Amino acid sequence: MLLYIVKRIGLSALIIFFAVLTLFALLNSIPGDPASIALGPRATPEVQAAYAEKMHLDKPIVIRFLIFAGNVVRGDLGSDVFTNRSVSHTLLEQLPYTLTLAAAALAWATLLGIPIGCLSAIRPNSWLDRLTGVISIGTIAIPSFLVSIWSILVFAIFLGWLPVIGAGDDGDIVDQLRHLILPAFAVGLGWVGYLARMVRASMLEVLGENYVRSARAFGLMNRTVVFRYALRVAILPTITLIGIGFGVLLSGTVFAEIIFSRPGLGKIIYDMVLARNFPVVQGAVLVTVALYVCVTLIADITVSLLDPRVRENL
Repeated sequence: MLLYIVKRIGLSALIIFFAVLTLFALLNSIPGDPASIALGPRATPEVQAAYAEKMHLDKPIVIRFLIFAGNVVRGDLGSDVFTNRSVSHTLLEQLPYTLTLAAAALAWATLLGIPIGCLSAIRPNSWLDRLTGVISIGTIAIPSFLVSIWSILVFAIFLGWLPVIGAGDDGDIVDQLRHLILPAFAVGLGWVGYLARMVRASMLEVLGENYVRSARAFGLMNRTVVFRYALRVAILPTITLIGIGFGVLLSGTVFAEIIFSRPGLGKIIYDMVLARNFPVVQGAVLVTVALYVCVTLIADITVSLLDPRVRENL
């Protein structure tokens, strides 16, 4: 088990390294002078030269990458171009909002998607299976930004039940939860279908195994067979999907944070791209990638603890 964890950590570190390399290459392939883009056309040559020296733009690209990678390893993501504030501090302020939104969206999608998948698998090809199939495919097909817009129109404007703008007042948990409902609903709706389809496919496969048939032959109740024996095995691929889903939702919150004017990594990436504030953009992207890799690593280790066969495949 320890060897498996070491291998997975090494693979995760390699993925993050290539993410850093790719991000650096993409940022340096943008046409134009980075100093002119960051400071604007009215900046004097002296100011541009000072900025280029500060950002190491006057050095060869290999040296710049080594400096950039070394700063990332130390946790130094640079400084904001306009405020000279640490990018790390800025992102740490925004990160809890994105994590809360992604966790809330995935939590309600999991609580709804797993039972729907179980119901479909218990009664395959029935009207219930067809109904849940239509619901699952429908939720997958609807884009999150469209769900965001319609949820605002229906629940906020027409019915007036929930607020729309912001994340709620600091210190007021109830107000923050009310502001979280619509964004979490919009972001998590598509994952209801993904989880339901995964659970259904896994359950159908497990329900056909010999040990499940033997349990039924011994006269065990169908509920006991499904939830005590079949679901415990069928849930393993779903745990991996939940880990991947959380990582995807970290980047998928961009539309919700923009539409609902919520603070978060997605909102700050959008604002800083428009402002050409590249240190903040590259820092936010790296944090998102690192979170994605870490969540996937945790999901893989969890599955390997529950199913030892997984460790033999790495």
